[in-house]
Amino acid sequence: MNILTTKVSYFTLAAYFDTGLFKYLFFIISMSLYILILCANVLLIVIICMNRSLHEPMYLFLCSLFVNELYGSTGLFPSLMVQILSDIHTVSTSFCFLQIFCVHSYGTVELLLLTVMSYDRYAAICYPLLYNTCMSSCKIAIMIAAAWVYGFFVCFIMVCLSSSLQLCGNIINKVYCDNYSVVKMSCSDIQLLNIFGLISCFGVIICPLSLIFYSYMKILKVCFSVCFSGSKQTCFEMLQSRFNMNSVLNMLRIFLSLYFLTCQPLFNPVIYGLNLSKIRVTCKQIFNSYLTDESFHVTRSVEF
Repeated sequence: MNILTTKVSYFTLAAYFDTGLFKYLFFIISMSLYILILCANVLLIVIICMNRSLHEPMYLFLCSLFVNELYGSTGLFPSLMVQILSDIHTVSTSFCFLQIFCVHSYGTVELLLLTVMSYDRYAAICYPLLYNTCMSSCKIAIMIAAAWVYGFFVCFIMVCLSSSLQLCGNIINKVYCDNYSVVKMSCSDIQLLNIFGLISCFGVIICPLSLIFYSYMKILKVCFSVCFSGSKQTCFEMLQSRFNMNSVLNMLRIFLSLYFLTCQPLFNPVIYGLNLSKIRVTCKQIFNSYLTDESFHVTRSVEF
């Protein structure tokens, strides 16, 4: 990434403030969240990879989603914990653009993976007889690879364009580096970046959301038709809302900006992983096997 044309060598993260001894409490909370995210996602990745009965399209997509949660949270938490303990809240220009790439590529890949997951459920529910043909191992691998490669490619181009801008400031009013905050400080022409932003917005936001909406509308239609015929049904809903940030207090705005990188990697293993019966059963089997082995070793040690 070209960062030599920028006029600043560091950025100041102005959203941090002096918390005195409370910074150690915030550090412990952040570290605990990061450890929970790591443990929850790694556990489910290992379970899916080690259990051959879970080598189905839905679980393979989930495994890729959990890997992305690890990637996104790692792009935030280590830097966040360092900044919490630090008295000087600055980051180098190269690190800032690296974090921008990680944060934005995490969000892009997340949305693309949710799109292919919605297509998988659409194919399974609406076309069950053709499901094995539609979701072959080769197609699954191509969809997962395409989500990661496309997400990384779009964000790489975005960061290259942003890093070539001439900047007239170095203050970012957030606790992590954000591309929009950097672009606002530009003194040079950003027309090319705006054009790319509009094109990429259509490719990574509008199209995926439209496909997700279409897939779940079709799924709901099938569910309601089955429900009206007297059969049982299970319904899942996801709702996300955006609010006007101009009227929100600064502290609340900072908290909301962290939600996507903190709560989502923590909640997704529960929402998408432990909520599935096969994964719950596998977790119980592993836990019971561990307890059995422990009790066996304790019994053997007592006998001797």
